[in-house]
Amino acid sequence: MGRQAVSKEFLARHGFGDATLEPLPSDASFRRYTRLVGGPAPALLMESPPPEDMGAFLAIARHLAAHGQHAPRIFGVDDEQYLIIVEDLGSQTMAQLLDAGAAPMPLYLAATEAMASLHAVPPAPTLPNWQSPEMSKATRATFLEWWWPAVMGAPASPELHAEMHAALIAMLEPFNGKALVHRDFFPANLVPGPKGMGLIDFQEAAIGNPAYDLVSLVEDARRDVAPEIREACMARYAELTGQAGVGVQAAMAVLGAQRHLRVAGLWVRLHHRDGRPGYLVHGPRCWAMFDRALRHPAAAPLREFMDRHVPRPLRANPA
Repeated sequence: MGRQAVSKEFLARHGFGDATLEPLPSDASFRRYTRLVGGPAPALLMESPPPEDMGAFLAIARHLAAHGQHAPRIFGVDDEQYLIIVEDLGSQTMAQLLDAGAAPMPLYLAATEAMASLHAVPPAPTLPNWQSPEMSKATRATFLEWWWPAVMGAPASPELHAEMHAALIAMLEPFNGKALVHRDFFPANLVPGPKGMGLIDFQEAAIGNPAYDLVSLVEDARRDVAPEIREACMARYAELTGQAGVGVQAAMAVLGAQRHLRVAGLWVRLHHRDGRPGYLVHGPRCWAMFDRALRHPAAAPLREFMDRHVPRPLRANPA
């Protein structure tokens, strides 16, 4: 049976056989989404083949729903074919609304309120860690394994990996956390609706420092965020959670430095490995935010590593 026939049979089995299929644009992952119009409920067909972790998505979706979060309901699953029918939370993401000219402040404040609610949810015991060891590994996997050879013309040595790992651990370890973090909390993964801000693409959620999500939102790798919006979100988050002050600022600098460097390398990997050069347009923004984050004293270990091995003129997309 062909892939299209499998999908049709799956949809029919769960009551969506008469729905009209409207493919949606793909993102940087291997997942594909199709809007199902005219079915028994607003829904999307989600295809999540390896290396995507379909099991993680389902487990986290159910955990979030059990704790009152606005996450998509699950209408049907086919583990063997990597198919899921999920609730369609709305026709436009926060990113699409911003791109269409919607006033940003109300959307960002609503997103901040959803973030504070998410961070109040106890992490499921099966969630992976997003702590200093995992963050070091992920950073080196994009920066040293993709950005470095593209710029330096040769693979990074084992000694360089070890030195960068030590710098990252020294910087990140004081900021390990115990909260449930989304890890990709930015407008493309948020859906405004009558029930509030819906959460999607949370399959990489983990146990870590909640400031990581705050960085993801107000230091977005894909769009500029006005300083007044950044300050308003930080103030609203502090009001809702009681987390503010020097400690949060240091955590945001450290976690921002890690995230921006990892993502700057990710854009290079998407170009060279996956044939998606369009993401390189975001490289200059990531490098600018990375350099700002490095100015904080808490980021000193990584700053010293970069100063030894990556001169400032090279901190950019590969030529």
